[in-house]
Amino acid sequence: MTSPLPSSALPSAARPSSPPSSAPPPPPPPVGGVSVLDLAPVVPVVVIEDAADAVPLARALVAGGLPAIEVTLRTECALDAIRAIADEVPDAVVGAGTVITADQVTRCLAAGARFLVSPGWTDGLVAAMRASGVPFLPGVSTTSEVVALLELGVTEMKFFPAQAAGGTAYLKSLAGPLPQARFCPTGGIGPGNAHEYLALPNVGCVGGTWMLPADAVASGDWARVEALAREAAGLRLRLRGLA
Repeated sequence: MTSPLPSSALPSAARPSSPPSSAPPPPPPPVGGVSVLDLAPVVPVVVIEDAADAVPLARALVAGGLPAIEVTLRTECALDAIRAIADEVPDAVVGAGTVITADQVTRCLAAGARFLVSPGWTDGLVAAMRASGVPFLPGVSTTSEVVALLELGVTEMKFFPAQAAGGTAYLKSLAGPLPQARFCPTGGIGPGNAHEYLALPNVGCVGGTWMLPADAVASGDWARVEALAREAAGLRLRLRGLA
């Protein structure tokens, strides 16, 4: 049997064509081989007012079965909180939320963020997030934004603000024409309606804050946070009738 000729020996017309330069680059690798959307049914969206709360709060969430934690950049101590969780809670997959500039992307990576979430997106922000090398969820609220991201090779997105932007009915309507898009809906989601989102085929997880009551965080009632996290972590099993 003769060996095939290397492509360099073939006539130019017969050589394999290289992908066009306009083809979107591949998406960033998942976290530990698993998409951020599949780590848990709920991603806690955390606003940390005191960096000292970061580690015990993260430990409570992880113990309750919610390892993916989105720390939003809404407070001055947010980056310190991300750094502390990354350093001291090895089982947590800590990410940064409310990322809206390329500079924030750089600073979040330096703090130890393992994924990035934005409430919306621009071409420049998506380019910076992609260049970061970590998974990212750009925010969308319209069909045109979803199509534009798909054109850029981005298939996983944050749907925000979920309830105000049309809720489960809107996401259900996207599943037919755009089945390759997957979402983490966030905004207006709680224990009363999370299961409705998780039942949709294009929803991997939801984002929420209900497992972090302000009074529990203020008083350091981490046992309560853990219990609420455990209830949230069991949502998908209960949806399938397995719990």
